Amino acid sequence: MFDELVIGVGVNSSKEPMFPMEQRIAWMQEIFKNEPRVRVASYSGLTIRFCQELGAKYMLRGIRSVGDFEYEKAIADMNRMLMPEVESVFLTTAPLYATVSSTLVRDLIRNGADVGLFVPEEVVKDL
Repeated sequence: MFDELVIGVGVNSSKEPMFPMEQRIAWMQEIFKNEPRVRVASYSGLTIRFCQELGAKYMLRGIRSVGDFEYEKAIADMNRMLMPEVESVFLTTAPLYATVSSTLVRDLIRNGADVGLFVPEEVVKDL
């Protein structure tokens, strides 16, 4: 769909990540090491400003459910008002992963469960 994909790993001031930024970036780089058109970058602040810094014309957002869509649409509407030249594109997940969330996966990890069905093997091998 695109010539290049930048995976933005953002700092969310309302969340406490389980793993440091450097580790999350390293995992993404490892996962996509054979994809020359994919790169990973960190940012803080508004995602739409990160898009502006990159000169991006599109922002991809994942949708698992109707609830996700409503939340993401509100963000997309606000982003459109701030930066109308960046279009939000929504991609739906495979049904297998529709109920998987980072909260649930973190809980599994904290309790020593196997998360191999929910995260890439590059992450599993480090856990």
